[in-house]
Formats: sequence, structure tokens, C-alpha cells
Amino acid sequence: MEEKEKKNKKNKKQKHQHPNDQSCKPVASDFSFKPSSEVKGLKFGGQFIVKSFTIRRARPLELLKLLDFPPMLNKPNNNKLPFPSTTAFLPTNFTILAHHAWHTLTLGLGTKKSKVLLFVFESETMKLAVDRIWPPEIPLGDVNKKLIRGLTGCEMARFKFRKGCITFYVYAVRGIGNTGFSCVDDLRKILQSVVALKDFLDHTAMLAMPNQRSLNYCPPVAMAH
Repeated sequence: MEEKEKKNKKNKKQKHQHPNDQSCKPVASDFSFKPSSEVKGLKFGGQFIVKSFTIRRARPLELLKLLDFPPMLNKPNNNKLPFPSTTAFLPTNFTILAHHAWHTLTLGLGTKKSKVLLFVFESETMKLAVDRIWPPEIPLGDVNKKLIRGLTGCEMARFKFRKGCITFYVYAVRGIGNTGFSCVDDLRKILQSVVALKDFLDHTAMLAMPNQRSLNYCPPVAMAH
């Protein structure tokens, strides 16, 4: 009888330990890696016109600004920015204007949602090699074929987050057959940063970088004293 009671207690404990418990820190083995030919790509629904909208490769500082990554976490002694093995793609000026025009022309029926892509590679060497192959700018409709499916010999883990009018797609990329993920700490920080972001209410303002003014930008007006 005592042995049966012990077994029942163990079974109850196992039931309470849910595998998706957020209190547990994810490790590389928790990520579902699939070959690049099988991993899910971008989704467009019925708004096919969005496929012609373009995205561009982001500069390192733009990535930090988008993630609202605290500068205090940077390591100044290394003279190296965080996430050296990460490549990000942001909407171009054309896409920001096109989304605004499409939404207006369709009397509010056209989507205003933009897509941001982040690829976290297992090493900086792998990132640099892929950056040489990938174009600096690409239509969203070509991403699945040229960026994701085009990485033959690789496998990916996909994460998707909706943050208001911005949908984040995060892909962890490693060589096929490799175990674990060497940049798991960077991946975890990026995922935590995206989760912590507040919803983007107006991507025309929130995605405006120093060289990319938003639609509601107003130049300062000279005041007479």
C-alpha cells in the first residue's frame, strides 16, 4: 500500500510540471529544430499585395533600438555590440508608405501590419557567410523561397510574436545534424526582449530610424521671440 501511495504522489508531481511552464528556463533541446525545407515560413493570409512590400537588412544599432535593449547590458570592454550572430530585416521606406496607402485606399480594410525578421545563427562565422549570399533588400514574397528554403544544409527553430501592428518572426539557425545551440544565451535574450515589448500602435513612427523618418514627422518650426 505504501509503494502505491508513493507512485501516486510521483505521478501527481509529474502532472503539475507542465513542459511549457514559463518559470523553467528554456535550453537548446527545448527548441523544435526542423530542416529549412520543413520549417514554417511567413504567412500572408489573403493580403497578397503585401508580398510585394520590401524589407531591408538592419544595422546593428537599429536592431538594439527596435528591441529596446538596455545599453547597460552591453559589454564596453569587448568593443563589440550585442548579438553579433544575428541578422535582422526591417520594413523599408517603401513598405511603410505602401502600408499606409493600402490601408487608406481600401478604406481601412487593408492590413497595416508589418513583419520584422530576426535570424539568430549558431555562430558569427555562419552569419557572415550567409550575409554574403543574402541580398540587402528583398520582397516579403521571396523570403520563404530565397532566405528560409534557400539555406540548404541548415535547420531552424521558428518563433512568432504579434506585437500590435508588428509581427516578429525569430529563427534560430544551425547546421543540420548539430546538437544544442551555441548562441542560446543571445537567442534567449532576444526572445525575452521581444516578449517584453509593448504593442506597436503605429509602425510608421515606431520603426522610424535615424535615416528613415516617419510619416508623422514634422520639422521644427522657427519661433519668433
